[in-house]
Order: sequence, then C-alpha cells, then structure tokens
Amino acid sequence: MTVEPVAAPAQTGLSVTDVLPSVRRPAAITSSEIFAAHLGGKLETTSRIPLLDARDLSLAYTPGVAEVSRAIAADPGLLDVYTGRANRVAVISDGTAVLGLGDIGPGAAMPVMEGKALLFKHFAGIDSVPLCVDTTDVDALVELVAQLAPSFGGINLEDISAPRCFEVERRLQERLSLPVFHDDQHGTAVVVLAALFNATAVLDRTLAGLRVVISGAGAAGVAIAKILLAAGVTDVVVCDSRGVVSRDRAHLTDHKPALAAMTNPRGVSGTLVDALQGADVFIGVSGGTVAESAVAAMAPRSIVFALANPDPEVHPDVARRHAAVVGTGRSDFANQINNVLAFPGIFRGALDCGATRITEGMKLAAAKAIAAVVTSPTADVVVPSVFDDRVVPAVAAAVARAAREDGVARR
Repeated sequence: MTVEPVAAPAQTGLSVTDVLPSVRRPAAITSSEIFAAHLGGKLETTSRIPLLDARDLSLAYTPGVAEVSRAIAADPGLLDVYTGRANRVAVISDGTAVLGLGDIGPGAAMPVMEGKALLFKHFAGIDSVPLCVDTTDVDALVELVAQLAPSFGGINLEDISAPRCFEVERRLQERLSLPVFHDDQHGTAVVVLAALFNATAVLDRTLAGLRVVISGAGAAGVAIAKILLAAGVTDVVVCDSRGVVSRDRAHLTDHKPALAAMTNPRGVSGTLVDALQGADVFIGVSGGTVAESAVAAMAPRSIVFALANPDPEVHPDVARRHAAVVGTGRSDFANQINNVLAFPGIFRGALDCGATRITEGMKLAAAKAIAAVVTSPTADVVVPSVFDDRVVPAVAAAVARAAREDGVARR
C-alpha cells in the first residue's frame, strides 16, 4: 500500500513467512532459501493445447489461427471467446512505492509483481502478466496502460506512489471499459472493513457509533476513510506526519483538502496522540510508531489494526494490554489483515460477469462477503485465513451480484 511519509511505507501483502493457515510463528526462513525460491523468477508460460506435430501447429498457429483472427475482426465480441483475454489481468507498477522499500524503481519491483501474479493464479485461477514500466509521468503511464488494455480483461495497479496513484486510476477508469483497481488503496480498504464488521460484532457495537482514527493519509489511508464512511461510520479522523488532517490546517497539499472535507466532523486538531484520546478504533497504515500510552488513552474495549510490515505501529502484544481486538498485517499473529483476502475474488467476480468497472458497491459487497466467511467471529478471528478456500468463491459471487445490481455487468 502507499502511505504517508511518517516512516517507511506500510504494506499488507503476503509476507515470505505466510505459509501456514493457522496462526503460529513459522520456522525461520534463511536468506539462501528466499533467493533460491526466486531463482529464475516465479512464473512461466505454459500451453493449454498440445503441440506435437505439424497438424497441431496448423491448428494452433498458421494457417488455422488466421480463421480465428478473421472471425474476431468481423465480431470483436469473439475476442473473449477465442483468446485468454477474459481471464487475463495486467499487474502494472512504476516501482515508486514498493512494499516497505519505497521508490526502488521498476526493475527492483519485478519480484513483487511476479509474486502478485502468482497469487492471482493460485487463489483465483486468473492469469496475469507483471509489467514494470520505466516512467513516473502520469500522462505517459495512463497512455501506456490504455494502449495495452486490449490485451487484458482487467488492470491491477500496484505500488504507485500517492498522490499520483489517484489520478492514474481515475483517468484509466474514465477511459477504459474494464475493471481498473489500485490494490494498495482498495484491497487494503476492503479487508479493513471486513475485519471491522466482525470486530464490532464481537464487541456488540455498531459502525455508526465508532470513533475511528487512521494514521496515514496516503493511498491506503484515503481509501480506508472513504469505504468506512460509505459503510456507515460517521466519525473518521485521519492523521499524516504533521498531525490531524483538518479543514483549518494551513498548507494542505494534493488530495488532502478533499480528505479534510469528508472527515473529522468534530474538528479535532493536534497530533495523532491527541486524536487517539477516547477513540474506539486505531488503523495504522503509516509505518510510524505509536506509544503504548497513546493506545492506553483510547476508549475501553477498543480495536487496534496496526498494519505496517514487518513492524506494526503498535506491537500486538502491547496493543492487547489495552485493546479488545488486535489485528496486524503479519502472518504470525492473530487477525492478519491481508490484501490477498480481497483482490483475487474481486477480480474473479468482475471478470466472470464482464464488469466494465469496479464500483463502490462491489467493494462493499466484497468486504461483507469476506466477513461472512467467519461464521462465529471472536476477538482472535475477525477475518478468515488467506488459505480458506471459501473466500474467493464467496467474494467473486458477491462482487458479480453487485456489478449486476450496479448496471456494470455485461453478462
């Protein structure tokens, strides 16, 4: 996810130690094991049909393929029938906000994009192509993606820094008639909302009655604020590296005036510590550090989702001394709030129904579906395991249904 420069950017993606469905501390992984696993890359291209003799070649390529190409030229709707486009997603990054590493460039981003493609295939059966592009210019990036779009059924934007990511996604959504989804924003937001649905159920609370504080006003923080407001939370305060984002704060830059206009209804000012006084929920997507005293000053039976990896803003052992429900982005503690719970099923559902875009209704439906997989939530289980094979089908069905309700499904 893209975060504010409070410290290193946070991420909630799958960690290298995320290999067990249960919550337990995995065995240590050595550097040599990591490099061995990535040797030669994590992906390969395989054929879906045999190629054993000249007849196979004539069917798969020339001269047979010309007949299919002529048919598609006459009826473009056949493209999704006789090619793999309908099940293919582009995973696109410029390498400017990669995990907790920041702006490391497109080449160094490639292992992460390959990993994303691996997750698409493993969890949702979606073919995807990692594309790391050597431009940080918004106009150039939008034009490049738009030109590549005929090859793909969907576009997954990844690790593009804020505030550029907002404009890139918005312009592509306006230009293309296919799902465009910046996972660092919306995948994070969907899973946070799912976790909050179940956390409030455990505590017998309602979303409307919560006072929520978000640390981080970058891509993830903005998207979380928006989806919480859409879901019925009325009191959201967002903090960046300078403190509370408020209407009366001077020199708000980029996207922050709009963020201030939609949040902070009580007119809170000051620092993150000030904002946490009496708050019910803390959501950390900043990578900064929050003192135990600030967590202790929150309301009784509070909720702490400290999502920075590998070091949460508040260590879960510390947070549990004061909070009733604690979640992190890590795989070795309870309640791993992980984007992989969202994006495979969201794209699976969008592709299956031929969605022309991903709507706010589809995101809300995804969050509710993730939450519903946990039939009996507890303080230690407010989200399902990323390896729960019920998640993707449930999310895909809910997303496709919402797309039809929102009028963006073509089938």
